[in-house]
Amino acid sequence: MKKIYLLFLCFFASLLYSNSLLATAKKKFKVIAFYTAKSDLAHISFVHEANVWFPKMAKEYNFEYDSTSNWENLNEKFLADYQVVLFLDTRPEKKEQREAFQKYMEKGGGWMGFHFAAFGLNNSAVPQNWDWYHNTFLGSGEYGSNTWRPTSAILKKEAKHPVTANLPQTFKAQPNEWYRWKNDLRNNPDIDILLSIDSTSFPLGTGPKQHEIWRSGFYPVVWSNKKFKMLYVNMGHNDMDYEHKYDNTNKSLSSSFGNPDQDKLLINVLLWLGTGKKR
Repeated sequence: MKKIYLLFLCFFASLLYSNSLLATAKKKFKVIAFYTAKSDLAHISFVHEANVWFPKMAKEYNFEYDSTSNWENLNEKFLADYQVVLFLDTRPEKKEQREAFQKYMEKGGGWMGFHFAAFGLNNSAVPQNWDWYHNTFLGSGEYGSNTWRPTSAILKKEAKHPVTANLPQTFKAQPNEWYRWKNDLRNNPDIDILLSIDSTSFPLGTGPKQHEIWRSGFYPVVWSNKKFKMLYVNMGHNDMDYEHKYDNTNKSLSSSFGNPDQDKLLINVLLWLGTGKKR
């Protein structure tokens, strides 16, 4: 009788453990990060950091993280296995890849893009030749200008949203090259501007060119499109030892991670994209 009782206890414990694992597995969502990491030293530095930091966060917050530099994987079959897509430094260039991504987003997929992933400038190596992406999806349109050298900025909350709910009203971001855009996102009813550069940041940038130093104005840096489950963050450009880039040192002088508030923002975004609902 005692043996039967012990066997029953073991079976019951095993059943509880199996159910616990099943419940845990159901909580997970899968993230796939696309990157190129070939042209700009600062973008390469960020990608390398991201592909170390995100796997650590995946273990801590119970999601799965994969990454690939093969943009041919941006197809319907491959994407069907993932709930969230990241563009770490660039965008897809082939027609079929772009069509697969648009279809993925229109069917409810999640996306977060960083920094250069939104860049598009006519008469450049990366022209603004994807109207749906730059004007409809991001809303920002063509790239306008940037600050230089990469410096920190004070960011302020502009709207209530799940990804900013537990952040302070203002916080200091990591050093970054900050972008300005052709379109004024404030005029787009589909766009939720979540973070912008606070006026206490001005003058922002050190030059040497005067147009690389911002002294006033409104500059969104994190926003979402209410028609999609998406979010863009302008961060993703580390400060580098540019003065010695030809010595092959490629030394990073700053990091895009390790800042409690900025890290929390990114985690909030992933958890919202993976488990939440679009606005």
